[in-house]
Order: sequence, then C-alpha cells, then structure tokens
Amino acid sequence: MNFSQTWLPFIYLYGVGGIAFIIGMLIIIRSNALRLTFKRHLKWVWVLIYGFLFYAAIHAVLIYVAIGSQ
Repeated sequence: MNFSQTWLPFIYLYGVGGIAFIIGMLIIIRSNALRLTFKRHLKWVWVLIYGFLFYAAIHAVLIYVAIGSQ
C-alpha cells in the first residue's frame, strides 16, 4: 500500500478533525460554557486533548503495524 492509501487519509482525518476540535473548544471557552479558572473544567480540557491525541496515536500505531505486516 502506498502513502495515498494509508497515511494521507490519516492526515486528512486528524487534520480536519483537529481543526474542528480546536474551533469547538474555542467556541466553548469564549461562550463561558467552560471556564479555565475552575479546576474541574481545566481537568476536562486536558482529558479531551489527551483523548484526541491518544486515539490518533493508537490509530497511527495500528496503521504502522498493518503496513509492516505486508
């Protein structure tokens, strides 16, 4: 499998998804639905960011393993 069949969809998925994620977080913060001064809210911001990056990392590892097994 070549780059356009494996890594290009990954980059598109997490690139466009990351932009949507950032825009959503900015809207939530600017509307004061989420206040970074509250410890509980700040904890959830980090959980969301970590979750996004963790899921992307798992996806990348599984793509790498699938490519390596061929």
